[in-house]
Amino acid sequence: MNLYEEKLNMLRVGDIQSLEISKEEFLAFREVLIKREDFKHFSGSAKQGATVVYTYLLKERS
Repeated sequence: MNLYEEKLNMLRVGDIQSLEISKEEFLAFREVLIKREDFKHFSGSAKQGATVVYTYLLKERS
């Protein structure tokens, strides 16, 4: 299993509350994220320094 898939699964089940992705990791991470069936349950928030913090939403975003 890919490291990003593992982290996303941990976020989904609540083992971790958020996942921080750096700008260097973003494109590789996004490639994994958009292939997921539950893609719309993940919400990313941009932070200063070009990092994105992802959380998992119980209800999918629109």
